[in-house]
This record gives sequence, C-alpha cells and structure tokens, in this order.
Amino acid sequence: MKKRILIIGKKSFIGSNLKNYLSKFFDVNSISYDDIKNKKKILFSASYIINTSIHKNYINKKYDKKFDFDRKIVTKLGTKKFIYFFLNSRKIYLPKINITELSKLKPQNNYAKNKLITEKYLKKKLGNKLISLRISNVIGKRKFKKNRNNHNLFLDNFIKYKMQNKKIIVNDDFKDFITIDHFCLIIKNLINKNIHGTFNVSLGRKVYVSEITKWLNKNYFNNIYFKKKNTDSFTLSNKKLLKRIPIKISKKELKIFCKKLKI
Repeated sequence: MKKRILIIGKKSFIGSNLKNYLSKFFDVNSISYDDIKNKKKILFSASYIINTSIHKNYINKKYDKKFDFDRKIVTKLGTKKFIYFFLNSRKIYLPKINITELSKLKPQNNYAKNKLITEKYLKKKLGNKLISLRISNVIGKRKFKKNRNNHNLFLDNFIKYKMQNKKIIVNDDFKDFITIDHFCLIIKNLINKNIHGTFNVSLGRKVYVSEITKWLNKNYFNNIYFKKKNTDSFTLSNKKLLKRIPIKISKKELKIFCKKLKI
C-alpha cells in the first residue's frame, strides 16, 4: 500500500512542486489551508503531513499562535498517528560558514523568531513524529505565477529586478542554495526511510550572488554591479542529512539547473 501524503498549501511554490513530484511514488492529496475544515477525512487519513502554507502576519509580526498554521494543524490532529514535516528556515541561525544543527541559534527577524518558537512547540508536542527541516534558499519556478505570495524568494526578487531592467547594485555575499528538484528528492527519501529528526537542507557550498545571477541570466548580469559585503554570508552543513539518505548534491548540478530555468 502506498504511503498517504497530505500537502497543505497546494498553490505555494514548494507545495505545488512537491505534489507534482511525490505523486509519482505515493498517494498524495494537496489542499489549501482554508480547505482543512471541509477536508477533515483527508486530513485525518494522512500518514505524512507537509505544511507549506503560511500566514503573512507570521512572517512580519511578533509571534501570535493564531497565525501559527503548523501549531493549529497539529493541535487539530490531537493524538492521531502521523509524521509531520515542519519547514523551518536557515535564518534561525547566526550567519557563518558550515552551520550545523548544533550551531548557535540567533534569529534576526520576526519570521525567524516565530519559526524557532514553532519548532520548539512541535518538538515537545510530537517527539519522534516530527521531521524539522532547516532550509537554505530554494531555487525553482512557481507553478502558479498569479498566486498570492506571502514570502518572496531569491528568484522572485531576481525576476522582479530583471523586469524593471534597471542597473542595480547588490552585495556580493555568498549564500547556500538548493534546487527544488533536490528538495523534492530529499523529502521522498526521508519518507521512504522513515527518518525523523532535525536536519539542515542545503547544498553545503558557497555560492556567490554574482555566480548565481550569471547562471540565471547572463544578459541581465551585465546590468548588475557587485560590491563586497559578507556580513550575512552563510553555508549550512548538510552532512547529518546525507549520512541518512543516499543522494549526492553538487554545485555543478545547481549551475546546470539555473541555466535551464526560463525566466
């Protein structure tokens, strides 16, 4: 029998891509957060739940549990047996090179602070039924371009600047990126191997902004002026994750993926 996966946030960037990919291997349902009240049978029959929806006030304001969708979903499920994927952010860490899951936590904004509060609650509530993923920048295209987006990603901002076609100045920091294809592959492997715990999800390599913008669009790259500023530079160590699942992630694959994106 195929494992039953429920994705909440069917039109989100990550949710829509996960639905398309995971449906090849599992029994997958995808709903919006607002549909939960009308889809209780689907919610309670799922063996794995992945919430990709988020309230805009959870991003921008101080923590309030009424805006915490993850908390609300888990509370609604009560004692039902399920595995829950929590999508956390690398922004909960103090920026530095080779951040591990045990590195210093120092959230710099309300979004990161709220994510950390939610993760602590879910760990206490769910124990070994929780998979918490601390995710670096995910690169990929949105399947629903006109969908309301509460949270702009690196690629969203790049496309916005490109459409303006203006010369801009950006800091040439290095970041850590992962393709949406690799992200989906990681989720599939975690499900197949029944793994739980807290993991960084990343390439684990330095990628400078000047590099990735050139890969994404060589012509627009000529409109960008880069200045050195590495105060927010970071890389996440993915060693803990890759010890548990048999996949390889390389910078070359990220480069190829970016060059193939039509933006």
